[in-house]
Amino acid sequence: MSSTRSSLDSHDGGPDIPHPDPPSSHHAKYPGTTDPTLGHSEELFSFPFQHSKLSVDSEICMKCQNDEWPNEKRDQCLPKVMEFISYQNDTMASVFSCISVFGCLVTSFTFGIFISYRDTPIVRANNRNLSYLLLVSIFLSFLSVFLFLGRPNDVTCRLRETSFGFFFSVAVSSLLTKTVMVCVAFKSTKPGSAWRKWLNVKLPYTIVLLCSFLQVVICVLWLSISPPFQDLDTETYPGILIIQCNEGSDIWFYSMLGYLGLLAAMSFVLAFMVRTLPDSFNEAKYITFSMLVFLSVWISMIPAYLSTRGKNMVAVEIFAVMASSAGLLGCVFFPKCFIILFKSGMNNKTELLGKRKE
Repeated sequence: MSSTRSSLDSHDGGPDIPHPDPPSSHHAKYPGTTDPTLGHSEELFSFPFQHSKLSVDSEICMKCQNDEWPNEKRDQCLPKVMEFISYQNDTMASVFSCISVFGCLVTSFTFGIFISYRDTPIVRANNRNLSYLLLVSIFLSFLSVFLFLGRPNDVTCRLRETSFGFFFSVAVSSLLTKTVMVCVAFKSTKPGSAWRKWLNVKLPYTIVLLCSFLQVVICVLWLSISPPFQDLDTETYPGILIIQCNEGSDIWFYSMLGYLGLLAAMSFVLAFMVRTLPDSFNEAKYITFSMLVFLSVWISMIPAYLSTRGKNMVAVEIFAVMASSAGLLGCVFFPKCFIILFKSGMNNKTELLGKRKE
């Protein structure tokens, strides 16, 4: 019987017996391409069909679009859940908005106090115009938080990354200038000192413009060569479409942060060196604390920023902006406001000169 079966199988005129294809060959990516691996993709949905020659149940898998996700039955594509810090249904947006508005109000109140008491010694000390410029930059830094909220697009992505870099460069440059002027003013008190020629109106503004201009150059080159843009992340979390900002170039992004850190480090070192100079209204010790807070916030922000994804990464950046702005405002201006409002006896020229003689 076995020999007869063999001879029948090898007979030339015998009927051709069709051999079914392996099941993996029926998993084809739409349209018309064959790729066995796509049959196991989580982004594919399938429906049964009957083979034209064999009555064998099989399936065709069609790939969903990037912004879609198959349902549990794998027979329909559904839109993915979009993730960003939304004003409509995200408590995080409400919290950040309230804190930002509160910071703007406190900064405006401080600015009003300095305007009202602009002719008093404690406001005039260390260049009151630089204090005004510092307050304006802190106010704009708090306001820039709103660029991080809501659905990002190409315009907001470019503004959010460059705006806080520029505003903080102006703020830190103002503090650096204040520290330089304290040092110059102390050295110029000696008879015949060559430092007196540097005590002019142009020097502080020259330092601020030069330091801020370098940051502007970095930001302009960044926007010209590889600007930030809106990016759709479909790979990090299954079923979630993360709408985020792509920095475009990590080199330019970290160059901007690096230059900001360089200015802050220079201000911290110089302020620490001149903090003990005999001046009743010497701001150097307050600047030292403010730069310590500023550097601590941004140094701790970088690893947290790199280890998170989605809206949590944006939240880390927002927290760094608000915390550093609050640090500058609190460390530099709150002690002066306390003296102006509650220790008015210390805010006079006699007290200033008396302590200098001591």
